[in-house]
Amino acid sequence: MDLAFTKEEQAFREEVRSFFRDNVPPDTRRKLVEGRHLSKDEMVTWWRILNKKGWGVSHWPKQYGGTGWTSVQHYIFNEELQSYPAPQPLAFGVSMVGPVIYTFGNEEQKKQYLPRIANVDDWWCQGFSEPGSGSDLASLKTKAERKGDKWIINGQKTWTTLAQHADMIFCLCRTDPSAKKQMGISFIVFSMKSKGVTVRPIQTIDGGVEVNEVFFDDVEVPYENLIGEENKGWDYAKFLLGNERTGIARVGVSKERLRRIRDLASKVESGGKPIIQDAAFREKLAACEIELKALELTQLRVVADEGKHGKGKPNPASSVLKIKGSEIQQTTTELLMEIIGPFAAPYDEHGDAGSNESMDWTAQIAPSYFNNRKVSIYGGSNEIQRNIISKAVLGL
Repeated sequence: MDLAFTKEEQAFREEVRSFFRDNVPPDTRRKLVEGRHLSKDEMVTWWRILNKKGWGVSHWPKQYGGTGWTSVQHYIFNEELQSYPAPQPLAFGVSMVGPVIYTFGNEEQKKQYLPRIANVDDWWCQGFSEPGSGSDLASLKTKAERKGDKWIINGQKTWTTLAQHADMIFCLCRTDPSAKKQMGISFIVFSMKSKGVTVRPIQTIDGGVEVNEVFFDDVEVPYENLIGEENKGWDYAKFLLGNERTGIARVGVSKERLRRIRDLASKVESGGKPIIQDAAFREKLAACEIELKALELTQLRVVADEGKHGKGKPNPASSVLKIKGSEIQQTTTELLMEIIGPFAAPYDEHGDAGSNESMDWTAQIAPSYFNNRKVSIYGGSNEIQRNIISKAVLGL
């Protein structure tokens, strides 16, 4: 198997790299490097620049605005995006609900929603998890009852990422309570501005508000907002979750963090000499870099395999990518904590107000460390991924 990039692929990498260099707003990049949260406006501004270039929905079919890139080009684009760094396109619209609509929606729905998703005219959020239904999602209780030409929706969703910004939600609702739990679920989309929708923020351990509880009290939704067939929502949800595998290892994110670790470790001193000269620290850094290189090669093998066998077919190796990718991301935040030592303690709740009593660049390292504890849980917890590997790879 040839894992080397062709001349054309290397030229494509240069094109992508120079576009990011010339077009990502400097403030946006600085905030991402420092681990700060971006505002809604900052994210939307960048996504619209990307969409104007024709790269906003790069993996969609060409007739809906996609690029027609190969699997390798997608890999290069995502790696450069993560390592520059620039904000990833809004996954809830671009990678989740968009593909469901262009695959299972009717022509009217495609015309209505797809261009608005591409240009982020609508910010989408995901209504899947509930207080008692996370890993066992099919046990969800939010119900949609049909009354004439409307759905009446009642229930609660939780861990709804960035719902405070959202204009629209795609929601799994139980439409047939008498059917088996996977069989009676439908996929319905509606406005977050609808009467009866309440969003309550959940403050996370890093002090930010990234996730929310969402409550539905007699929310009226037009019947035509059903995507696909009634009671087939579980099939669409499985399709959606299987479709969201691009960049799951986040190699580019870890590469950028390791660059920052090397840079800071050569400037920050401990015991009168730069931390990079400490043999024990260098050993940990080298071990992380070796793990990342192994992960990168594994991801390239998965990409090469996808090119041969076609996209969208579940590859059990993506479970390996998820486990190792999340572990390496967590290790990089631990190394950053080690560099700043006692400066991890001053916690700057309002990081952008210039009020931090420690060195400014340290302000977000501890919150980022805390926030990254979640990466081994979301997208299918690492324990569940190990179960998948034991069955699908080892045949146990």
